[in-house]
Amino acid sequence: MIDIAELLTFIKVAETGSFSEAGDQLFVTQPAISKRVASLENSLGVKLFDRIGRQVQLTEAGIRLLPKARKMAEDLQDIKRSMTLQMQDVSGELRISTGHHIGLHRLPKSLKRFQEDFPSAHLEIEFVQSEEAYQDVLKGRAELGIITLSNKENPLIESLPIWSDPLTCVVSKDHPLAHYDNVSLIELAQHACVLPNKNTFTRQIAEQAFGKQGLKPQVRMNTNNLETLAMLVNIGWGWSLLPSTLVDDRLVVLNLPDLNVERKLGVIHHKQRTLSRAAIAFIELLKSDGTSL
Repeated sequence: MIDIAELLTFIKVAETGSFSEAGDQLFVTQPAISKRVASLENSLGVKLFDRIGRQVQLTEAGIRLLPKARKMAEDLQDIKRSMTLQMQDVSGELRISTGHHIGLHRLPKSLKRFQEDFPSAHLEIEFVQSEEAYQDVLKGRAELGIITLSNKENPLIESLPIWSDPLTCVVSKDHPLAHYDNVSLIELAQHACVLPNKNTFTRQIAEQAFGKQGLKPQVRMNTNNLETLAMLVNIGWGWSLLPSTLVDDRLVVLNLPDLNVERKLGVIHHKQRTLSRAAIAFIELLKSDGTSL
């Protein structure tokens, strides 16, 4: 195998007629230039230069090698240029896994802009729960996950917060707490609630808030569909924690100073995976469309 550095050194010595001048132009020492040329000669089994006094002249073998070496160097430059252009081109498939609520309320603008700006890219979107999307990224089934970020760090996952998503405590208009000026966590814990399943990041955040005061919420029903939670609250099944995007005039927001629950929504990717140009472009779009934290 011919070493590329040795071949480029041979070309430079041939062009300059000097080992020292070649070293200056390649930013290496003269002994290193001599070593490279000697190694190339050894690999090819021929002598490439005659050293006559301070002059360096190509041998017959060197003369024959020079045009071939220049052609190889040009081909190498073409490969570099080609790869650079490819890396600037946002195309190919980008697999994204995201939650239903985020997909409906946070992504439409970014998805529309991405398709308009990068028509050669093809988006494949899987709508699942945030926890499933997290596993999709961890196991390599998706390149990006756009989810409710976990409050636990994973050394394999890179998390970038994009949106702040405060959760408000809501009840129906005829709920016993609906007309309280202020509600304590102790009072809230005495009433039934409807929350996402235990394995969800949102539920974990809520239970941690109660746990700090030695309390546990009385969960009447679990469902991961936030729109369903809003409906259950409206028909009087209990209180719940909902994003402001789902709170309408059918629900009453409680003033609960002791419960300040905030989710962080954002994008995740595997740290050991080299991101595609499409993935990098999509992340930049999210950062510009959202409020990066």
